[in-house]
Amino acid sequence: MQNDTNLMTVGDYRKKIIFFAIPVFIGNLFQQMYNTADSLIVGNLVGSSALAAVSSTGSIIFLVIGFFMGFSMGAGVVIGRNIGAGDKVNISKAVHTTVAMGLFFSVVISFLGVSFCTTLLRWMQTPVEVFSQASLYLRIYFAGSAGLIMYNTFVGILQASGDSRHPLYYLIFSSIVNIILDVFFIIVFHMGVDGAALATIISQFLSMSLALHRLTHTNEDIRIELKKISIDVDTMKEIITFGLPTALQACVIDLANLLIQSYINSFGALAMAGIGAYSKLEGFSFLPVTSFSMAMSTFVSQNFGAKKKERMREGIRFGLISAVICIECIGLLFYLFAPVLMKGFNPDPDVIFYGVERARICSLFYCLLGFSHVTSAVMRGVGKPMAPMVVMLVCWCAVRVIVLFTIGRIYHNIYLIFWIYPITWGLSSIAYLWYMRKLKKTGVL
Repeated sequence: MQNDTNLMTVGDYRKKIIFFAIPVFIGNLFQQMYNTADSLIVGNLVGSSALAAVSSTGSIIFLVIGFFMGFSMGAGVVIGRNIGAGDKVNISKAVHTTVAMGLFFSVVISFLGVSFCTTLLRWMQTPVEVFSQASLYLRIYFAGSAGLIMYNTFVGILQASGDSRHPLYYLIFSSIVNIILDVFFIIVFHMGVDGAALATIISQFLSMSLALHRLTHTNEDIRIELKKISIDVDTMKEIITFGLPTALQACVIDLANLLIQSYINSFGALAMAGIGAYSKLEGFSFLPVTSFSMAMSTFVSQNFGAKKKERMREGIRFGLISAVICIECIGLLFYLFAPVLMKGFNPDPDVIFYGVERARICSLFYCLLGFSHVTSAVMRGVGKPMAPMVVMLVCWCAVRVIVLFTIGRIYHNIYLIFWIYPITWGLSSIAYLWYMRKLKKTGVL
């Protein structure tokens, strides 16, 4: 039986959205903390070259993992709709099909990641001085990527049901374990980037086990029964319909980021370290948007399934305003305190310079990023995943890559990298605003 406490179709929609988003925010904060802990510990105890090695692998990791995560989002929409409609049979089919797909992708991604990580690093023109460390970090990371994939699969199921509290507990646990293991492997065993990678995958497997235990022992409709794990063809087609556009969107965006990272690499290890450290800090700024996006995806999909359009419209308006205000306030703080924050990663003045310059240009435009992400989540929730895919592929991929590899070849300047992000955030915001108005006129919203 579905717990009414978690249902987004009843009660004050403002409280439902906020009480869903807050645990997601805190959980993502802990996750970002232990991701940043890797960089802080590696940057200060191992060195700037090791920090550059870890930072340069982010685009590859997100490229490979991101494709499956798109399917997870599609599964969340399908599960949420069935919960909103009260369809117990199809809830069970969606849950067990999602788990089966997660297991399949775990095997595929682990194999591909370990097999081709060095090829990708060469393709990205990773500098010789950081190549061996980056390759070692990636091989270990992908060898244990099943923990990350299955953890996110299980958490996606919980969040689709409206439960964001238990994922918070698991993230807090894994964050603490990760930081302890980071220090233990690097200081006690004198390991380098391999210790940071090992700490990450161990903590992910532990949190995955907690999430699985919750889903196999709950009395709600999302309960997992191991003997039922299989792929229902019709349900899989539905998940693919919603998930494939998002998966392709994530994959191509990360591929574009891979190309952008190769452009960043051309400026040397110090630029890689500084921009990589900035990216860790930027992750904190994006947390409110991520939290509201997840809340809106669940809220919209459940209310769309329950055919409560007026409630859905009011919730969308509230979620958008809240997300944009939150991230812009954080952007202002980030703008002011960027030099102090960057010094925590590495004392090298050049590393600090690159990070601060990136922050000073991008942070004031975070409101555009927030608007784009939340409206994208809304469109997925109402069953329009193709629109955000097209917008992101054109604005965040094609425009960025074309500019960098045409103008960027002639005008080889790091500031081109810094400005291309807020410009493309603005383009996507304009496109989303137009499409949202179109959905309103046609009665979808």
